[in-house]
Amino acid sequence: MDGRRAVKAALAMDDEDALKAARSSVNAVKVSLGERGPVWWTDGAKDFNRYLVKNTPYYHWHERANKPSG
Repeated sequence: MDGRRAVKAALAMDDEDALKAARSSVNAVKVSLGERGPVWWTDGAKDFNRYLVKNTPYYHWHERANKPSG
């Protein structure tokens, strides 16, 4: 959160150098947490994260789970 607060402050001050440093800090933390960069798991399963649900094996489950009750 410190990095995000630094980004906000740099934007408010219109300080390009501080903004670049703050965004670099945020990126470094995200990479260390596994949110960015290469995947850290190796289960061999295909990643359907960026697919429409209708184009995944989870389509029928999703339809059943989101069917209105009544």
